[in-house]
Amino acid sequence: MNITNKNINGGKPFDWGRTSQEYAKYRDIYPQQFFDKIISRGLCISGQKVLDIGTGTGVIPRNMYKYGAEWTGADISAEQISQAKRLSKLQDMNIDYIVSPSEEISFGDNTFDVVTACQCFWYFDHKVLAPKLSRMLKRGGKLVILYMAWLPFEDEIAGKSEEIVLKYSPNWTGAGETRHHSIIASEVLQYFEETDSELYDLRVPFTRESWHGRMKACRGVGASLSESELSKWEAEHSAFMQTLPEQFEILHTAEIIILQNKK
Repeated sequence: MNITNKNINGGKPFDWGRTSQEYAKYRDIYPQQFFDKIISRGLCISGQKVLDIGTGTGVIPRNMYKYGAEWTGADISAEQISQAKRLSKLQDMNIDYIVSPSEEISFGDNTFDVVTACQCFWYFDHKVLAPKLSRMLKRGGKLVILYMAWLPFEDEIAGKSEEIVLKYSPNWTGAGETRHHSIIASEVLQYFEETDSELYDLRVPFTRESWHGRMKACRGVGASLSESELSKWEAEHSAFMQTLPEQFEILHTAEIIILQNKK
């Protein structure tokens, strides 16, 4: 399903379904420290019901399943949810998945203890979503916003890979990330208050294949380039990969923000 937003990629349509296979294989890259930041705050654990919006291939529910929470994952892309179901079945995980834009998700009042949103919170219409999440969350329930991005101005490999993406996708808005605290939309703060946040660095291991796959699965490449553009990007980025050692690490910044339901 094509998504168009004037503030993302200069309004160029993108479709995560086009890159679901690469997404399933190469975007499950978060190190244990990323999940420890959630668990250490007593969130997404046994006895809690959790909704993961923009779940993609179910990376967050699948990685956190062992901590005992009851998970539901939702995503606008049927292809992404298909991959999420496949991977969960392979791992014998009982996770519910639904295909739905986050703004159209409908559960009863006070259904969830926690809602998670990883790499996706800026995509949503917060005027519609914020009151809905507040209603579906229990009193004092938590909204957990998660994010991780490589640092192209500090990591030479990441910087060169971005340069190649921008050659074929010049309006890609995922480029040029730096360490910064994410700004929460005022529409969200009408219903939630920020109670905790942490910004920290991670070094994430890759091989040449997995880094190439990770870059292909980004919004500026597999989700938006034409077949001709993608073919040219593949050739140029693959050639760059051959100049690198087989294994390496990429410097990332990560963030967790905890918002508490005001109701």
